[in-house]
Amino acid sequence: MTVDERPKTIHDFGGFPRELHEMQYPAPGAPAIAREAALRVKQSLTQGSDQWGLDHGTWSVLHHLFPKADIPVFQLSIDYDRPGAFHHAVGRDLSALREKGVLIMGSGNVVHNLRATDRNAPVGPTASRPWAQAFDDAFKSALAGRDDKALMNYTKLPGAEMAVATPDHYYPVLYALGAAAPNEAAKTMFEAFHAGTLSMRCLQFG
Repeated sequence: MTVDERPKTIHDFGGFPRELHEMQYPAPGAPAIAREAALRVKQSLTQGSDQWGLDHGTWSVLHHLFPKADIPVFQLSIDYDRPGAFHHAVGRDLSALREKGVLIMGSGNVVHNLRATDRNAPVGPTASRPWAQAFDDAFKSALAGRDDKALMNYTKLPGAEMAVATPDHYYPVLYALGAAAPNEAAKTMFEAFHAGTLSMRCLQFG
């Protein structure tokens, strides 16, 4: 959990245009709320840290939503070794923060496998490969029914092995699901595939 007063912008990627590596997002931190959030997490010991900052999973989204970087931000790290139910439960632990006006944001991609993209494919409503479409369709169906159990056990969904090659871009949605009320419907704000197989589905609760 980042507790910096002024978190630095982290460029934790490679092979992208120079402009992305030069981008800065100088948002203020929110150390007091971050420490409160850490205390609310009951699934494991969560500690504050001032040794990281805001990585691209945070600022690449926030610079579109809040381009002035004028809102306080803190970031929670993801433990890749934990199962989906753990991440959902952490979201549930943090849900009370919504009542205090805290935006709980999970950023990633429903389908994310950079080794299996079609870079020249146009942005569109359908995937260029069947496994990507199958997984995104199954995710959409489970979400519509708020079948959180199916979404936590995502490896059983069709196409999962290719669609979620690593869980780092998938797990964030489970935090948002956990933070939402059990029967709270998700509003789809955007759905399309970029580079053929990257599902850029965007959801909103509340």
